[in-house]
Formats: sequence, structure tokens, C-alpha cells
Amino acid sequence: VQLQASGGGLVQAGGSLRLSCAASGRTFSRYAMGWFRQAPGKEREFVAAISRSHGNTYYADSVKGRFTISRDNAKNTAYLQMNSLKPEDTAVYYCAADISDTGTEVAGQYYYWGQGTEVTVSS
Repeated sequence: VQLQASGGGLVQAGGSLRLSCAASGRTFSRYAMGWFRQAPGKEREFVAAISRSHGNTYYADSVKGRFTISRDNAKNTAYLQMNSLKPEDTAVYYCAADISDTGTEVAGQYYYWGQGTEVTVSS
């Protein structure tokens, strides 16, 4: 499956953005989806994941209560709604597909990756 992330941009602190991850092919529903981010000079870190079938979600503590991951299997698209953005959320955001049912916070277990979309939050 090929993934295309979009929706990044420049936003002021406290603002919102919605990222999208469009998947090619007809097997999108077979994958759990995850979002990761990488800030300049830092390692890639887990943000959120959603299971492939029941829509179970889980989040990094740093975004819990502010970000929401969702998916629309009919549109082959996953989303990351980001509210109450902070300057420390500035990063390149990547979506990824995991063949497991639930997804994981471990980047190495994701098989497919999108190209990343840049989010900049100004103070």
C-alpha cells in the first residue's frame, strides 16, 4: 500500500490542523494505522494509532486529550485532528500502516510509510 500524508502547515499556538493520510489500493482496512512525528534533531516518536477493525485508539501522553486519530475505510484515509497545538508539536508528521490488528507505538513494526507532512506551530 502507498501512503500520502497531507494537511500540514503553519499555525499559531492554540490553533488546529487536520492531517490526512490517503492510501492506495483496496486493502486499507487490513492495516492498523499510526502517526509518528520527528522534530529537528530528535528521534521519530509515536503520536497515535488506530486499529484496523474496531477503531480502538491510543495516544502518546504528550498529545492525549488534544489529538484525535480516526479512519474512514470507505475513503481509504486516516486522519489526525490536532487541537490546542503547542510549539513543541512542531515536527514532520508521518503516517504508517501496520499489518497487525491493533497497531503499535513501535515504529519498526510498521511496514509502509508516507512521505511526511510538516507542521510548524508558532508561539
